[in-house]
Amino acid sequence: QVQLVESGGGLVPAVGSLRLSCAASGRTFSRYAMGWFRQAPGKEREFAAAISWSGGTSYADSVKGRFTISRDNTKSTVYLQMNSLKPEDTAVYYCAGDRSAYGLGIGPWDYWGQGTQVTVSS
Repeated sequence: QVQLVESGGGLVPAVGSLRLSCAASGRTFSRYAMGWFRQAPGKEREFAAAISWSGGTSYADSVKGRFTISRDNTKSTVYLQMNSLKPEDTAVYYCAGDRSAYGLGIGPWDYWGQGTQVTVSS
């Protein structure tokens, strides 16, 4: 059974930084693409960043240049380094796991963590 557990959220002032972590278990982590999504109050969940099984990355335009996704296969963990945070980055951030092995990081995303709250104060 695949499990994803996020951590690292919190309250941070604008232009500050946070690093989110997502620890995965239940399958061979290195074979699967991973993603980060976010959902702000009253809005739909949206894509933020993804990393393929081989390390290729993609980002939403809204976070490009500020956020960096990375993975450590030895720890079965994916990270999201968030810099230059803005109040509009306030959201619950979710880690997601790809359905199939050796994917490019475009989904479909079958596995989800419980989410971690990020609040950016102005």
